[in-house]
Amino acid sequence: MENTRKLNPDLGTIAWGALFILWGITEMIPSLPEGTGAIGIGIVLIGLNLARLWKREPIGGFTTTFGILALLLGALQLARPYLHLSFELPIFAILLLALGLILLGSALRGSKNNG
Repeated sequence: MENTRKLNPDLGTIAWGALFILWGITEMIPSLPEGTGAIGIGIVLIGLNLARLWKREPIGGFTTTFGILALLLGALQLARPYLHLSFELPIFAILLLALGLILLGSALRGSKNNG
């Protein structure tokens, strides 16, 4: 069993490691354009689910949704100078709200199925 575990690394742990490396890079290089970190998070989370799909493991709806949102919001941050918006987009706040709504929706859906 232990040998099988060594041959099949935990994809979630790999994704967490990639996220921490990405976070460290974005903190060390402040000259990166705004949105780079969010796009990186999206790529890691969607890549995690693609790897799970390839290995025939169940994919996570939460990480897929959060990955897509991170990609979209990161792209919005990168495109902000070209969009000429007359207001500031609160990207991090939008991401937190979306995350909370996803978690609440998932919990409420689960309680309907159980009760």
